[in-house]
Amino acid sequence: MLPLQSLNDFIVQHDLFDPEDRVLLAVSGGKDSVLMAHLFKQANCNFAIAHCNFNLRGDESQRDENFVRMLAKILEVPFFVEHFETKIYAAQQKVSTQMAARDLRYKWFEDIRQKDGYDVIALAQHQDDEIETVLMNLTRGTGIAGLHGILPKRGYLIRPLLFLSRAEIDLLVLENLIEYVEDSSNETLNYSRNKLRHQVIPLLKELNPRLEKTFKLNIQRFTETEIVLRQVVDTLRKDLLIKHGDAIHLSIDIIKRLHPQKLLLFELLRPYDFTETVLDNLLSGLDKQSGTTYYSHSHKAIIDRKHLIISKINSDIASQLHLIHHDDDRAHFLNNTIQISYSDVVYFEKEPFKAFVDSRKLIFPLILRTRQDGDKFIPMGMVTHKKLSNFLIDQKVPLNEKDAIPILVNGNGEIIWIGGYRQDDRYKVTGTTTQVVVFELSRD
Repeated sequence: MLPLQSLNDFIVQHDLFDPEDRVLLAVSGGKDSVLMAHLFKQANCNFAIAHCNFNLRGDESQRDENFVRMLAKILEVPFFVEHFETKIYAAQQKVSTQMAARDLRYKWFEDIRQKDGYDVIALAQHQDDEIETVLMNLTRGTGIAGLHGILPKRGYLIRPLLFLSRAEIDLLVLENLIEYVEDSSNETLNYSRNKLRHQVIPLLKELNPRLEKTFKLNIQRFTETEIVLRQVVDTLRKDLLIKHGDAIHLSIDIIKRLHPQKLLLFELLRPYDFTETVLDNLLSGLDKQSGTTYYSHSHKAIIDRKHLIISKINSDIASQLHLIHHDDDRAHFLNNTIQISYSDVVYFEKEPFKAFVDSRKLIFPLILRTRQDGDKFIPMGMVTHKKLSNFLIDQKVPLNEKDAIPILVNGNGEIIWIGGYRQDDRYKVTGTTTQVVVFELSRD
């Protein structure tokens, strides 16, 4: 017998969807999603099934698709299927295969939802998935938002099986003779989540046999703590962030008095997308000279004499920004390609089309952009700033070429390199350098 009352109670408790809503179920063919489909059928929900074939497991991928297609036919519900070239997409986007599959499926699910008029998308994650997510976030590093686990509802995504544990799902599938297919990749230890599932969590359960219940209570506490933090931050944001025209002003004296400083500043500036690394450097640079600028992909924060001034990057300028992350090995910008390599052998060459930078001084993400009014840097070999406009005049750069020069900017807003012309002296290789980052410019 299936737990229909528990399902309905969970749906109502978390306002997942209304009885008349159309629900799109993501079904892989595994026991979790297949159980979800049977539950929705017995609960007389209005739903369809969507299945992703990522073409990652050869015949097994086709087997899964055939099984889910037959399941939809047996349950007499609409069926959607899509084939993805996942590895090609992963290579193009420079992401892991798992991340590529995630991006592809969510985009496709949302396309179906909008095109065919479904109200929500149901995913078959359960309590053990929630434990794994919290542990993954803790391992990688997370703010408090990463500790509330998987939310039952987020936008159009719902997770109606979060009231069940993996053991309860196994028992329900066994007792109700529900057929499913097994994904062999669930057993491999090549994936971090599987290592947690098969190696770490069993050890934790030896220490605490009631691990699922303990985590459920902890996640509830974390969720409530996050709500309190949001309320505090919303109040602070209204009181401390002062709007001046199109910019936001935040007193530097107030920043210095925030406690806990880093947490509150990160939350206050969350809407402007500054990374934690950039904010670390901003905090350490509060007493730097006026004009020091820090960037996110959408905003810039300028240290003035008494204020941090936050403004949106002009859309024309933003379209000409390119972010370079720590693991990137090349960047394409305008008609240029910049190759990026790391060397533990400390060396440099006097070559304008190459920059040899002390890796310890880089704050990622770096920014590639064109020149802006007020740009200045310290040309290699000099000790004082020089306006970029004056430097380009001295170099006799034609006017029509000036806006095509790639400017490499550190995460703290300082110019690292005028691509093809001169490196900034602050980022040169020195006797204390232990690792060199080499940027090499070539024209496309």
